[in-house]
Amino acid sequence: MIHLLLTLLVGGALGFLFYKQKIPGGLMIGAVIGVAFLNILFACAFMPNETKTFVLIIAGAFIGSTIEKSDLRRLPYIAGPTMVMLLSFLLLNLLIGTIIYWISPLDLVTSLMMVVPGGISDTPIIAAAMGADAPKVAVMQMVRQVLGIGILPSLILAYHTRKKTVDNNSKREAFTEERKKSNTKSWTAFLTTIIIALIFGLIGKYSGLPAGAFVFSILSVMALKLIFDFAYLPRWAKQGAQIVSGAYIGSSIVLKDVIELQFLILPLLVSVIGYILNCFITGKIISKLYGFSSKEAMLITTPAGASDMALISADMGVQNTDIIVLQIIRAVVVMTFFPQIISMICSFF
Repeated sequence: MIHLLLTLLVGGALGFLFYKQKIPGGLMIGAVIGVAFLNILFACAFMPNETKTFVLIIAGAFIGSTIEKSDLRRLPYIAGPTMVMLLSFLLLNLLIGTIIYWISPLDLVTSLMMVVPGGISDTPIIAAAMGADAPKVAVMQMVRQVLGIGILPSLILAYHTRKKTVDNNSKREAFTEERKKSNTKSWTAFLTTIIIALIFGLIGKYSGLPAGAFVFSILSVMALKLIFDFAYLPRWAKQGAQIVSGAYIGSSIVLKDVIELQFLILPLLVSVIGYILNCFITGKIISKLYGFSSKEAMLITTPAGASDMALISADMGVQNTDIIVLQIIRAVVVMTFFPQIISMICSFF
């Protein structure tokens, strides 16, 4: 118990420090680094195995509770770009993951999970549940988040500044209506959401599906939100889960894992090049086929989070909320189905 409390204290302290410094995924990354140092130096970090299930359930509940009825009403209008975006990310995931597997000593499930364009805190814990090397997956996810938040938007802006043109030839008017959000924010809704997520998450855990706890948690809370409009998970619950997730990953890191980070240099380079090419090529395709401006289309294919893209797109003068809806759909579909696809591929090979 003392080791558990010490682990959470160190992870929480450094996670909060990173968060205050506005580092992408700071809560989880800080917790990973702090607990990893604790474990390497003193070998006293401890987190129970049940932590994985708990974090997966909370993360799934949070994603499920972000879906709004107004998002569903937009689906008929954005079905085309949604399919193109998801297919491009799946092909990118499989292609870059396979290349990483070929050029590095990493196993197949780790190589493929490294390139999953999902949540920075959710993907490593799902990878751990699937038997992958979670610390290495966490490093790659952090790089993807930095790329999506800090580098790609700058490249997109520089590209459009160089062209010195404004996308006035869009085939349709941008949808600028605000997403209609639920106002259900009560302790009753919060407790109901947690209970539903726990019940179905545990069913999912024993269902035999890869990351079943995560998938069942998403679907059950999504149903609660859309049918009864009674799902709510405060941000602090998600933040707490990020710290616990980071502490769990950090507690598994030993000196050997740190030394092996040298093998990630080439995979990191391949991954970054793949994401940049996908952003520009798929963005061009979506722009040509579905009438989004090229700037909007490239933001759609930027591998960052929905909340991040809301701020980034506004800063870049783009007010089309379809971008946010598409990013939410990506988060739900990628985290629900991509691990299942990867699991089937790894089982086959």
